[in-house]
Amino acid sequence: MIKQRNQPIATLLALAILPLSGFAADIYLPSLPGMTAAMHVGSLQIQLTITVFLISYGISQLFIGSILDSYGRFRFSLISLVVFAAASWVIASTHNIYVIYAMRVVHGITVGFVIAGKRAYFVDVFTGEKLKNYLTLFSIIWSAGPIVAPFVGGYLQANFGWQSNFYALGGVALGFAVLEFIFSGETLVTPMPFQLKRVVNVYAEMLRTGPFVLGIIMMGLAYAMVMVYNMTGPFIIEHHLNFSPVTAGYCSLIQGFAWMTGGFISKATLDRPFFRKLAVNKSLQLLIAVSMLLVCRLVDNIYTLVFFAFLIHVGAGYTFNNYMTVSMTRFPKNAGIASGLTGGFTYIIVSAASSGIVTLLPARDAGHLAYSYVLLILVTLTMLGLAFRTEGKRSGGMALS
Repeated sequence: MIKQRNQPIATLLALAILPLSGFAADIYLPSLPGMTAAMHVGSLQIQLTITVFLISYGISQLFIGSILDSYGRFRFSLISLVVFAAASWVIASTHNIYVIYAMRVVHGITVGFVIAGKRAYFVDVFTGEKLKNYLTLFSIIWSAGPIVAPFVGGYLQANFGWQSNFYALGGVALGFAVLEFIFSGETLVTPMPFQLKRVVNVYAEMLRTGPFVLGIIMMGLAYAMVMVYNMTGPFIIEHHLNFSPVTAGYCSLIQGFAWMTGGFISKATLDRPFFRKLAVNKSLQLLIAVSMLLVCRLVDNIYTLVFFAFLIHVGAGYTFNNYMTVSMTRFPKNAGIASGLTGGFTYIIVSAASSGIVTLLPARDAGHLAYSYVLLILVTLTMLGLAFRTEGKRSGGMALS
């Protein structure tokens, strides 16, 4: 078990590790065009390295939760960090796209173990308002990955090439593994027996809970807005607008701050009526996306792209953070499974929605990107209406206002 004197450091470590999934997905975004040229493959094949990571990260978490609730969090987290580092260095040393796909699957699975375990850590260690405050920080802390990673990646790409991104990822993961070994420990007090029937029943109960499922869909669609930008933004900025990878990194840095801003606003409005504030948020997002569509037809430059994307990503971060808090507190007795299902289905939705939109509506410029935003926002408005009605039925006809 974790030593009491180490708990403050272990908590800081857990918070610091949360952005690892964002780092794994985003650090090489400014390198996407460079990787396309170096490997002599198409942009969709390189974008698929992101999709493969998201899908494996999502699917693995569907099963990881029950393992963590039965066998503990610590040893799996430690081993996963070491394996993640090794996979990163394999990617850095190859030009074979299929080897990269395989290692990105390893990335997804290992990051799934690490992040699901760290989300469950807070439910293990804290209760009441303290737990709620930590959970509202998740999205804010997590957003450090999308903020810092592309910024660092842009400079690494410009000075050392795309491989340096993965050498850096491996070094960060190995550093975390060493610190975890020294300061952290097991936090699961009462392991749940791994009985397939019991696990299936727990999963079934969660998946029958309509507001929980709809909340996960809302989180997935919210992050898909950011991921569509992540997958297409570097190509728009570097190819269409003719800026450097460093500039693409700066633009991703700004979008990371947008997500974090949405998280801070969510935390500040925590006590406001739930569905009312989300309805206002979604309505504003739709207005901004339609404005982007109209304005960018007339003024197609990097400033309009970054400005409108920033505003839309603030709203996406706001939605995500609100639903993360609600989803993670619904099933405290099965925190690992709830964490795994939440993260798993969220990223499956993200990967399906973002890759589908990028394929059907390639964002060649800011105007085309605006079409993607409008579509995603209209779907989330529909889901929000379903969530409102579902919650109303559960509460006897009086939904959360």
